[in-house]
Amino acid sequence: MNDFNYRRRHSSTVQIGNVPLGGDNPIRIQSMTSTSTLDTDASVAQCRRIFDAGADYVRLTAQGVREAHNIGEIRAALHAAGYTKPLVADIHFNPKAAFEAAATTDKVRINPGNFVDAARTFKKLEYTDEEYAAELEKIRRAVVPFLAICREHHTAVRLGVNHGSLSDRIMSRYGDTPAGMVESAMEYLRIFREENFNDVAISIKASNTVIMVETVRRLVAEMDREDMHYPLHLGVTEAGDGEDGRIKSAVGIGTLLAEGIGDTVRVSLSEEPELEIPVARKLVDYITAREGHAPISGCFAKAYNRIAPERRPTNAVGSIGGQNVPVVATALSPADVAAIETKPDFFLSDVNWKAVDASDKSEGFSDDDVLLLTSHHANPVGEIEAFIHRLWDNGCKAPVVVRMSYDDANEEDVQVKAGADFGALLLNGLVDGIVLDAPNLPNNADAVAYSFGILQAARRRTTKTEYISCPSCGRTLYDLQHAVKEIKAATSHLKGLKIGIMGCIVNGPGEMADADYGYVGAAVGKVSLYKGKECVERNVPQDVALTHLIDLIKANGDWTEPKQ
Repeated sequence: MNDFNYRRRHSSTVQIGNVPLGGDNPIRIQSMTSTSTLDTDASVAQCRRIFDAGADYVRLTAQGVREAHNIGEIRAALHAAGYTKPLVADIHFNPKAAFEAAATTDKVRINPGNFVDAARTFKKLEYTDEEYAAELEKIRRAVVPFLAICREHHTAVRLGVNHGSLSDRIMSRYGDTPAGMVESAMEYLRIFREENFNDVAISIKASNTVIMVETVRRLVAEMDREDMHYPLHLGVTEAGDGEDGRIKSAVGIGTLLAEGIGDTVRVSLSEEPELEIPVARKLVDYITAREGHAPISGCFAKAYNRIAPERRPTNAVGSIGGQNVPVVATALSPADVAAIETKPDFFLSDVNWKAVDASDKSEGFSDDDVLLLTSHHANPVGEIEAFIHRLWDNGCKAPVVVRMSYDDANEEDVQVKAGADFGALLLNGLVDGIVLDAPNLPNNADAVAYSFGILQAARRRTTKTEYISCPSCGRTLYDLQHAVKEIKAATSHLKGLKIGIMGCIVNGPGEMADADYGYVGAAVGKVSLYKGKECVERNVPQDVALTHLIDLIKANGDWTEPKQ
């Protein structure tokens, strides 16, 4: 069996300008501008910075026909400066803008959640089967003329489904679920295929890595069932900034890349867009370097659900395994970690570990052993997973703590690699703890913080405030990057709280639907504040919005004063 060997999923080839996607082409890297699309000079300058950083595609928002038309002007200016890589128009709510963009850009992204359906309001709708079929016919009537223009101008399409903008129609029939997200995409893909329009790629994203990974897996399975092989765009929406944004992106995207899924990647950071490119490049290069590795034998355990894995059943040995949250252990000494706030659960000297290499084929392990598992394979995740699945099928319930070492001296390199490796093992429910060794970091105790960050990004354990913040785009009408920094500085002591910081209402209320509080762009320099899904204060000037947010948190009893 080859369940644990790295190999890329076969996808069809889509021609996007002069940079084809899918098939045997390399995994492409992309980003999105944060400038106003009507500001030609600023948009051209930012596109150039993104391309200079190594992007294959750049996306620009097109709220209306004027913005869509101006992408053509931006493209002409870029071509005149020698930049000929493709531009992509991002459309929400406005089919007229999509029609215009189809004639001026290389690819148009449309969102099935709001291209024809009304904007999401979280209202429960009721449809008979006949009424639902009529809604699908309405979609067809809107989409077919759009595809005709795309065909005429050799323009590709990205079908971009977001967890934060599923329509009320889909929500009412399928719920706010991965299955609903997949059906939202498939409704359109079936029309595309019937119209023999094949230059289409798909993205299906969420800010929750568990939902994002499960949804992409479900989409691939459904496309396979219907003999579709379109290329896939991967991303974790609203990943945030800094360490958190890099780790969260690596956890979600890296897990799928390791399974061979993904033809293009965007790492969404609440930072300048050109800074996304090297992160995505490191992640892609790290995973694809496994190509052609020595074969790993084995198959998935019979009880394993490869679409939506549950945690492997293990015996609790003290506080490791069983129903306990995954632990963080370290080879560092207590003195090494004295200055960090969240201490590791164990030092390696604290536990009577049974050290084993994943290449070990022996089966003499007791349920009372705590296995400290390592790998020296070129595909360490694959070898580790094969070992644990063998334990599972053999009925061994010994808890497993995985130890992996990274020699990099660069913090971002360690965040990306460790996030991808440990993230896959955690999302797949296979480990009861992690040990991250990074001896060459300027501060090697940062490895402990990264470990807790990976556990939180994989939704396996919460030890700090979680921020769901978008990367900003031309729809953002306030200084989002400043807001993220300001809000983090004021609220990072509120451990376990989830705060959404969103540029606009397109995905904001939906993508942060499981957040406790939301800070969402409403107009130029103004934001609206949310408690859960409910908007409780509108159009607050940004210069006082943080104070209002803190007052809202206090009024709901979730505020504590930071330690001095």
